[in-house]
Amino acid sequence: MDKKALVNKSIDYILAHLEEPISIENVANQLSFSKYYFCRMFKEVTGEGVYSFIKRLKVEQSAIDLKLQKDKRITDIGLDYGYSASNYSSLFKEHYQLSPNDYRKSLEASTISNPFYPQKQEVLDTFEDYQKKVELKELNDLNVIYERMLGNYAELKSSWSALVEENGYYDDTTVMIEKFYNDPAVAIDGHSICDLCFTLNEEIKEKNTMVITGGTYAIYPYKGQIEDIFRVMQGFFRIWLPESSYQMREKYGLTIYRKIDWENDYVQLDMCIPVE
Repeated sequence: MDKKALVNKSIDYILAHLEEPISIENVANQLSFSKYYFCRMFKEVTGEGVYSFIKRLKVEQSAIDLKLQKDKRITDIGLDYGYSASNYSSLFKEHYQLSPNDYRKSLEASTISNPFYPQKQEVLDTFEDYQKKVELKELNDLNVIYERMLGNYAELKSSWSALVEENGYYDDTTVMIEKFYNDPAVAIDGHSICDLCFTLNEEIKEKNTMVITGGTYAIYPYKGQIEDIFRVMQGFFRIWLPESSYQMREKYGLTIYRKIDWENDYVQLDMCIPVE
């Protein structure tokens, strides 16, 4: 297993244990490495120290909880990630320049900043707009090959283009899927975590593979420009999900592409939230 695959494994462990105390030793032990060697390898692959990575993800996930769990007390959200009320408020403000309470209030706005149009505030659709199109569907498990992107959401298109170009197993039957582990709107300094996935018809041993678990998903079909996906997806998570009767059963979202016109930046896709 190469360094990137090993670091991906460590990130998977961190993501699965964000609501627990996580030490660098805990993570290094998962790979049977010394703390020193693991820290060097992690920094080499991600450009970020292990401790700062864990701390950042805890704060970012708490920001998502503030968005999705509107009735949950801020103190309780902080406690979920191991922080006292005062420590949580200070840490959150250090990252976002807003207190958790002010951040939650800011979510009441009906506009959002789009990384593709940084000078423009875009209006989000209403709950009723989403409700007309959202369907609940049962999805099967998906066997995929994937490349993990750690970077700016706005670079997603170029990352896909490079990945498609370098992989010869892509054909007309291949389905392209994005698996998001954090919210680009709250990712600090553009640190989005997203797996770019291709469905597999046969096993490819030398590549990173995984199974995306099936089950019940809330699905919103989208047709339009690539640059507008961000706005629509933010509304799906920020407007529709908290006001619906459903909760996320996993801490990720999927984008399943049905049609892509690279030349005109036009796509047809399904935005999928695992719900219960």
